[in-house]
Amino acid sequence: MSEKLESAIGELKTANARLEKDIEEKTQIDEMRREFLASVSHELKTPIALIQGYAEGLRDNVNDDPESREFYCDVIMDESEKMNRMVRQLLTLNQLESGDDRLQFERFDLYALIRGVLQAAALLIGQSEAKIVFEAEGKLPVWGDEFKIEEVVTNYLTNALHHLEGERIVRISCRREDGKVVTEVYNSGKPIPEDELEKIWLKFYKVDKARTRAYGGSGIGLSIVKAVMDAHGQTCGVRNAADGVVFYFTLDGASAEGDGGQACHS
Repeated sequence: MSEKLESAIGELKTANARLEKDIEEKTQIDEMRREFLASVSHELKTPIALIQGYAEGLRDNVNDDPESREFYCDVIMDESEKMNRMVRQLLTLNQLESGDDRLQFERFDLYALIRGVLQAAALLIGQSEAKIVFEAEGKLPVWGDEFKIEEVVTNYLTNALHHLEGERIVRISCRREDGKVVTEVYNSGKPIPEDELEKIWLKFYKVDKARTRAYGGSGIGLSIVKAVMDAHGQTCGVRNAADGVVFYFTLDGASAEGDGGQACHS
């Protein structure tokens, strides 16, 4: 009888500990959900207010000359696009964090991928008056989800272009290191405050809110980068340089025959 009672008490304590853990996890999830909804509401508040205000202006013919009406329409379209982009990013991030968006691992050439991203961003690069330097050893075979890594490179490049100052240089470099390929994206500009370096990966976090708002950023891009690299089981990070900032990520290298060595400057 004593042994049965002791066993029952042990099972009860185990069940109670499991219940406490479940309650704690539910409390954390509820808190994260509240914070997420509060952040989304805050981010959408400004574009919604602008769209409403300018739409009412059009309806009431506040400025009935063609130039003003075109300006009003442009603002509405721009703010709508910002909202649309934010929603798409949130859906992508949610799929990554929930595990619903499974990675498709394959062997691909990271060098060619980066060249493609630079070509696609030619207009933004020109508008930013940026000097792009791409340093790599020719072909760079790696393992990963090519589509997701393209998103990582695009987010890093876009972030760099929007924070350029000084010599306005963006330098992308790739190197092999202990079986990995390390990719770094440097931009000349102001350093990130040391106490904020770890916070920039959080959803909706913005170091310079005014600048981020000016170019239509949502504070989600780097969160997507972190989610993608976590899903790959790889690392990503950021550090301040003497006259700028460096973002980086790693991938597993893949063997290839006939790799050449060269540096490309553009």
